[in-house]
Amino acid sequence: MKKIKTALVSVYHKDGLDEIITLLHKDGVKFLSTGGTKSFIESLGFPCDAVEDLTGYPSILGGRVKTLHPKVFGGILSRRDNESDCQQVAQYEIPDIDLVIVDLYPFVDTVASGACDADIIEKIDIGGISLIRAAAKNHKDVIIVASKAQYAPLAQLLKENGAQSTLEQRRWFAKEAFAVSSSYDGSIFSYFDGEETPSALRVAIDDAKVMRYGENPHQKGTFFGDFNEMFEQLHGKEISYNNLLDIDAAVSLIAEFNDPTFAILKHNNACGLASRDTIVEAWKDALAGDPVSAFGGVLITNGTVDLAAAEEINKIFFEVIIAPAYDAAALEVLMQKKNRIILVQKCANNTQKQFRSILNGALVQDRDLKVETAEDLTQVTKKAVDPAQVDDLLFANKIVKHSKSNAIVLAKNRQLCASGVGQTSRVDALKQAIEKAHSFNFDLNGAVMASDAFFPFPDCVEIASKAGVNAVIQPGGSINDQKSIEYCDENDIAMVTTGIRHFKH
Repeated sequence: MKKIKTALVSVYHKDGLDEIITLLHKDGVKFLSTGGTKSFIESLGFPCDAVEDLTGYPSILGGRVKTLHPKVFGGILSRRDNESDCQQVAQYEIPDIDLVIVDLYPFVDTVASGACDADIIEKIDIGGISLIRAAAKNHKDVIIVASKAQYAPLAQLLKENGAQSTLEQRRWFAKEAFAVSSSYDGSIFSYFDGEETPSALRVAIDDAKVMRYGENPHQKGTFFGDFNEMFEQLHGKEISYNNLLDIDAAVSLIAEFNDPTFAILKHNNACGLASRDTIVEAWKDALAGDPVSAFGGVLITNGTVDLAAAEEINKIFFEVIIAPAYDAAALEVLMQKKNRIILVQKCANNTQKQFRSILNGALVQDRDLKVETAEDLTQVTKKAVDPAQVDDLLFANKIVKHSKSNAIVLAKNRQLCASGVGQTSRVDALKQAIEKAHSFNFDLNGAVMASDAFFPFPDCVEIASKAGVNAVIQPGGSINDQKSIEYCDENDIAMVTTGIRHFKH
């Protein structure tokens, strides 16, 4: 156990600090501080020495230099069990500092505010980051509290132990401190790098939630991120690793649609989706797309779930439902099953990059945020698409964009009839979609087909035509495009190309 005799306190965030200062004073701890924090401690009725009195130097250079002095850093870094260190601190009259409570200038918030470069540079902390590293390095003798997130653990320690700590406790605080400093430096690097293609990958996310397990029970899993920033969980069991994958896929998919829409996902792919005038109608037609796969699925809508919709939804078993809002009566119905996860989506996913670990490194790419409109369509066949077909083609194209490649989507009247996903052959994906549509009694006459990539041969348009499809949307770009176009012309099929491929692996 190490006794805390002197504490250096210099912080930006003072909420919750009063309890800590009171507990330390009660145990006879002496305070050192600067500026506003010194005034704060004294306002609580406790004595506090100024760092300037210890160092013999005032704060200089507009506050850039306050604590950068051997009498401060010597007191933090001195090894209490090292005879030479003890002799030197005695020779130069350097007091031991046993606890450092410090936080950093709000660099990230300043960048986010749109401040000018000069103001951002001034928010690069020098003294604070140096104090954090020094105290964390010498955690054998010193406790470091590097952010307001550690105020509560420190207060708990002081209540349980008084003003003393174990090595294990000090090491934990040091670990947390290095997490703060590494994240801070990563943010500064990202600001200075500022390139479309970064020269190095620095990712620091402070919020960690250990999952029950990973993708399978024998795998460990952790989610890093602030889930509560995007969602409010109203009801249900703990969210799993696989739930999070489906929730991510669902949120990305529903963001494509403006009309009242309901989607049902399994294993990151839509198995049902429809846009209608009301949410309950959208739900009924989404479920009709594949009522079998909907069992245990993740449901998402872009509209308020009312009582009529809730009563229909309540007829099946599902894992998760996501909506921007729910009527009170709808919640009463949906909460009848205790494990159902009911989420309110509070905001969109505004991240611009995707990350994936691969081999001994990582892949980083821009998120696929391209949404095709009618203006992006190029008519390549003699037969032109009519307005209703354009609506269905764009509808189908949004779904195929969010389906695992190779992917084919068949749609009609803004309803997903069926999809073939994750196939090694585009022909197999199409055959899977046709077979599935027929199994649920869909009439494909007048349906449209969307493909996530070009057709290398005319076989897909031939098979689709025989099934009743009369309009096709695809990226184009194959050396054999003309063969597919010619088949369409010969069989009265309309085809448009987008020039945009939507592979998803």
